[in-house]
Amino acid sequence: MLHIELPFARRLGSGKVREIFELGQDLLLVASDRVSAFDVVMQEPIPGKGQVLTETAAFWLRKLAHVVPNHLLSTDVDSWPEVPPAYRELLRGRSMRCRRCRPLPVEWVVRGYLTGSGWQDYQRHGAVSGVRLPAGLQHASRIDPPILTPSTKAASGHDEPIDFAQVEALVGPPVAQAARAAALRLYQEGAAYALSRGIVVADTKFEFGLDGDRLVLIDECLTPDSSRFWPAAEVHPGAQPTSFDKQYLRNWLLSTGWQKTPPPPHLPPEVVAKTAATYREIQHRLCS
Repeated sequence: MLHIELPFARRLGSGKVREIFELGQDLLLVASDRVSAFDVVMQEPIPGKGQVLTETAAFWLRKLAHVVPNHLLSTDVDSWPEVPPAYRELLRGRSMRCRRCRPLPVEWVVRGYLTGSGWQDYQRHGAVSGVRLPAGLQHASRIDPPILTPSTKAASGHDEPIDFAQVEALVGPPVAQAARAAALRLYQEGAAYALSRGIVVADTKFEFGLDGDRLVLIDECLTPDSSRFWPAAEVHPGAQPTSFDKQYLRNWLLSTGWQKTPPPPHLPPEVVAKTAATYREIQHRLCS
């Protein structure tokens, strides 16, 4: 499912993956099967991806609600009187009814292991987004304690790393400091649970909003769209662990010589199938 139309609900926004509708006094977040890489949406859907993202996000939002309040109200489409019966199957499994919040214009990226753009940054500068790290680290080295490397939250195009002083200027010091503490604790508790299931959370990103003056976790949480997951048995300094996330897709795209600008190359059926299987596998490992 690439596109979602709900004639009974007013569309408020459309992201790379999710559609946002008004549902009574609340928000309805519907996850499509779209997939993005390097901030570009692919032309082909990944079958079942919307359900995997929604069910995984709901699992974590409920599990980590003691750390910080979140926006999730319900995933039970049959209990929403605003949804006509004819649309309930369409929405089942891929929809969350959520509290309205004012989103903060920052992505709160937490890194517990050296990989991706952080690894590239470290190789060039010995630091990740300005955070100095010890010399001699290798790919997949653990970063202890984990670090926050925030970025802008671009409506389109690429997100850009920013330092914490810029974050404070954007949202104010009290909110910035509360969100930083919440993001680090969410990562630490989520990573500890994932490790008990044999999975390392290499890095992840969170988004927060304000419900009045209250900080609230919004959007998704510890999904394969927002995180890098590795089998724990494969993780050691210098390793290239198997990725249970979008890294397989990213690697294939890079192998084509694509320059990370629209339009993306068409995905072969085997790449679509492998990506879909990877999403299902990490959901099974973490949530079952």
